[in-house]
Amino acid sequence: MKSIKDIYVIGKGPSSSHTMGPQKAASIYAREHPRAHSFEVTLYGSLAATGKGHMTDVAITETLSKVAPVEIIWQPSVFLPFHPNGMKFMVKNADGGRTDEWIVYSVGGGALSEGETSSLIETPDIYPLYTLSAIQKWCEENGCSYWEYVEEIEGDEIWSYLKEVWQTMQAAVERGLNHEGRLPGPLNLARKAPAYFVKASGYKAQLESRGLVYAYALAVSEENASGGTIVTAPTCGSCGVVPSVLYHLHHNHHFSESKILHALATAGLFGNVVKHNASISGAAVGCQGEVGVACAMASAAACQLFGGTPAQIEYAAEMGLEHHLGMTCDPICGLVQIPCIERNAFAAARALDANLYAAFSDGHHRVSFDHTVEVMKQTGHDLPSLYKETSEGGLAKGYKQQ
Repeated sequence: MKSIKDIYVIGKGPSSSHTMGPQKAASIYAREHPRAHSFEVTLYGSLAATGKGHMTDVAITETLSKVAPVEIIWQPSVFLPFHPNGMKFMVKNADGGRTDEWIVYSVGGGALSEGETSSLIETPDIYPLYTLSAIQKWCEENGCSYWEYVEEIEGDEIWSYLKEVWQTMQAAVERGLNHEGRLPGPLNLARKAPAYFVKASGYKAQLESRGLVYAYALAVSEENASGGTIVTAPTCGSCGVVPSVLYHLHHNHHFSESKILHALATAGLFGNVVKHNASISGAAVGCQGEVGVACAMASAAACQLFGGTPAQIEYAAEMGLEHHLGMTCDPICGLVQIPCIERNAFAAARALDANLYAAFSDGHHRVSFDHTVEVMKQTGHDLPSLYKETSEGGLAKGYKQQ
């Protein structure tokens, strides 16, 4: 299992798999072919189906056009075997002949893969334990929490990285709370975070608290939808859940920065387990792999902050994921706006509920986090492709981008 740095990637929205991943692939290809006459890039499956709404073509063209002209070909009905988000990069000579070809996949969270056997662009595995049950056992036997296992594997340098992550998350919340107007795209969707933030102050403490969590989640998600700088947690489309919960607990419950960083480490570990054993890609398993995993991460983080045991933290995360099982990825017009932004706000609130529910328990329960991850993976495979980031089914059905 890889570093949790691969879960928390700092970059620009609106989509880790449709924007950040393709842009990274284009950068690699441009470096390898600095004297190309022209490029041809074919986008397949889910990447092609919602690529225009996610600005995939813009991300690729902006990168490759610095070297040579670029032609984008869309193949939404063709799915390559390894992953629904397939790309084929080609170099053309002056006569139009193809001199090089590279097939690569954007597998979620901004990560790339060349297929089952590729290690060319993969970061190394550093975690010897990759199931939550094994990690929980290690924690209990050593009297440690999950964040201490992260520190054991990643070293002290992980804290400087997570501090940068936390600073970026806070900045995204604060920009979103002060950024009014409409979001880009044909939906003409108005930003809601500033209004929610103001309205929250008009309620009694308990409702104000929930309203602020909504506002924080909306703020980050709206920044993402407008192409702002955010942190994948674990993806761009679900980037509002973890920051909103932690921002709320830091600023309204006064948890220290060091405790927030520890919570980020724990959240990243849970997201990492899902990414390693299943998927965090909406194109592969639906929104359960994005918002569902984000909710699990935030649930674990909150439970740790409130003094949960390893068993209670595992239970909170399991509930966060379990109650998103089967959630489809059906963005209207291929934009990370409806229903994505609203889902972030609801998942943040659900994470706090999962923490509270787990805190009332002793942490023992029948369905483990690992089993829920297995079920999520199988459920994702069973979902028809029209419910996995193609905008052909669900809420997106009947809506076409102008």
